[in-house]
Amino acid sequence: MDIDSLDSRLVTLFCERPKLSVLEASRRLKVARATVQARLDRLMSRGVIKSWAPALNPSEFGFPVTAYCSLTVRQDSGHAVVVAALAKIPEILELHTVSGDSDMLARVVARSNADVQRVLDLIVATQTVVRSSSVIVLQTHIEAQALALLQATATGAPMPAAPARTAG
Repeated sequence: MDIDSLDSRLVTLFCERPKLSVLEASRRLKVARATVQARLDRLMSRGVIKSWAPALNPSEFGFPVTAYCSLTVRQDSGHAVVVAALAKIPEILELHTVSGDSDMLARVVARSNADVQRVLDLIVATQTVVRSSSVIVLQTHIEAQALALLQATATGAPMPAAPARTAG
């Protein structure tokens, strides 16, 4: 989907002020209210804007520890069975099928470093996971950078190239 400058300004405005009305957004952006509504509808229907739901912070309601868990799943059950079983564990915030040495990657939260073991025990108790390997997040430096990516896309600015590799 092509993203233009108005789309970028509109999304940025609602990211900065999520409770803003469409009418107020139209005033601030100096475009018609119908234009703002049509743009928002288009961005939602195309999946650029996934949700208007509040962004929750688990650390503020008792789950300050985040861990990434690489999971090796039972190959005879299929991923749908694994996903259904793991979806019942509320501490699993994200679950992805991945390439590499493991089959899935889960982002989990826990009440403490020791509580991560309880969550891992819940995962293994589903009998869909045969092995896990976890790393605990010590500090988060960049999070939810999708807005910056959308803004860069809207300006048409070229994405930075990866540094050239040198033989050595």
